[in-house]
Amino acid sequence: MPFADNHSRTINYLRISVTDRCNLRCRYCMPEDGVPWRPHGDILRYEEIEQVVRAAAELGIHKVRLTGGEPLVRPGLPDLVRMLVPIPGIDDLSMTTNGTLLARFADDLADAGLDRVNVSLDTLRPDRFRHITRCGDLDDVLRGIAAAREAGLTPIKINVVVVRGWNDDEIVDLARKTVDPGWNVRFIELMPIGSGGVVNDTWKKQVVIADEIRETIEATLGKLRPAKMRAGGGPARYYRLPGANGTIGFITPISQHFCQHCNRIRLTADGKLRPCLLSDVEIDLRVPLRSGADRETIQQLLRKAIEQKPLHHHLAERQHPKKRAMSEIGG
Repeated sequence: MPFADNHSRTINYLRISVTDRCNLRCRYCMPEDGVPWRPHGDILRYEEIEQVVRAAAELGIHKVRLTGGEPLVRPGLPDLVRMLVPIPGIDDLSMTTNGTLLARFADDLADAGLDRVNVSLDTLRPDRFRHITRCGDLDDVLRGIAAAREAGLTPIKINVVVVRGWNDDEIVDLARKTVDPGWNVRFIELMPIGSGGVVNDTWKKQVVIADEIRETIEATLGKLRPAKMRAGGGPARYYRLPGANGTIGFITPISQHFCQHCNRIRLTADGKLRPCLLSDVEIDLRVPLRSGADRETIQQLLRKAIEQKPLHHHLAERQHPKKRAMSEIGG
């Protein structure tokens, strides 16, 4: 039986950050010097993650997404996938990645049982990609997307954070990719989290809301029609351009927050449960796990996290999380 929070929302989705490390330094996600160093021993072992997922599955969690940082910088990630796939009740196991290492691991991940991937990609211009990521190579990501498609890790969703003055002039170019080669592109409103380069008093000026993105697309490419995405079930609203095989999605945490439908909790790489992405409230799991906590104890802590989910975020009251960068939470 799925577990509900205090606001009658069914919680069935667990996002797990397997590492806070990343091989990129995206300006809205991670400080230029990276996040504070944590000893290897502070990061949950794969066996501990498996223990948490088994406990969560018995509470009705059936969707799990692996995130980072960049999950593929952690050695042996396909091994973790193999550990999680057989857990009774888990019927949807996916991953979010920046795609730079995906060409190397796509076949292994598919063989291990991963269902699909989301790829973060904010620009189609190599020079701009290097600027936004501070160090990345766009070709690596494009090869990764192709490899994931070939391996069957589909439907692949391309996540685009739109930032005014950075990449908002590429909205139409990215939307065209839903026609040829048929990508599923999701435009995401910028969120103020942690110590990334855009989190300051002017961050709202950099937000491009979904209505503006949609108007830009329709002015050039035609009327968007409602569409369904057959996998994921997240907060995005999906549409399709005339003649397109792919979809266009909008994720609107700023202009039309979807907190009333939120179905997820998060586990950080160092073993903290976060009931809400946009709140600094955390519940420690690592210490209980390493103190020999049984499954019932872990489930009590999961229930505690679920019960502490707020009704909605407080960005309108100028309250946003400050303790962690986005890369430390996993989005």
